[in-house]
Amino acid sequence: MADNARAKKLADLIREVVAEKLQRGIKDPRLGTHVTITDTRVTGDLREATVFYTVYGDDEDRASAAAGLESAKGILRSAVGAAAGTKFTPTLTFVADALPENAKTIENLLDRARASDAKVRETSSGAMYAGEADPYRKPGDEDDEDGAAAE
Repeated sequence: MADNARAKKLADLIREVVAEKLQRGIKDPRLGTHVTITDTRVTGDLREATVFYTVYGDDEDRASAAAGLESAKGILRSAVGAAAGTKFTPTLTFVADALPENAKTIENLLDRARASDAKVRETSSGAMYAGEADPYRKPGDEDDEDGAAAE
């Protein structure tokens, strides 16, 4: 079993090699310049690597990039093996990173919350208190209610 530092080092190397190979070494038009490698994780035994990627474009571009990565998996694994110099080259699994979609969802929710806050602020700008400005009793205040309650 490898230590975590070695697995992290290998994951960083895989990310760099795969990104460089995608940019300069593979001529597949499906991969182009709109594929970005965001993260790489390697298992503790250094046998399997998961490569997370994002694709700039629509759903059709994402599907074609996924097919392109699957077809280039062997070439990319060979490049990783040559660069890593390890006894066993990890198998590569490509997973579409959900980070951009999650960020977009969170941004939409924050926009809705800001709009709702602005609406509440606008509604309450001319509002008056239902009772007094300070509805709490303070020591030393004289109320007729105390005397009326005692009778």
